[in-house]
Amino acid sequence: MIEGLVFIFIFQSLGELFSHFIFSLIPGPVICLIFLLIFLFMRGNVPASIDWVGSSILQHLGLLFIPATVGVVLYLPLLQTHAWGIALALLVSTITTVAVTSLFLKFMASADGEQNHHD
Repeated sequence: MIEGLVFIFIFQSLGELFSHFIFSLIPGPVICLIFLLIFLFMRGNVPASIDWVGSSILQHLGLLFIPATVGVVLYLPLLQTHAWGIALALLVSTITTVAVTSLFLKFMASADGEQNHHD
């Protein structure tokens, strides 16, 4: 267990340092996950200690949402004041995400079709 936690904390620290000093556009935890994914792909498997720690964290994932829920309840009057703006932003971002994803999928499918056609 300790070994798995140490691995995760090392990658978390690397991600935070990389984000803070080199590339601040991406949050440290996201960089941590990318580094950890690269490490695991290079290793070829997931060590049992990391698997155990990851499974344990996932079992209690609901607890990590409590601070966000408290924040929503705490700022409920402010959220109600800006409800239309928030709803519009959610709608536009959802439509944009679906459109970009479909265009990307169409592009990838046509690129794959061209590659298979020439082989």
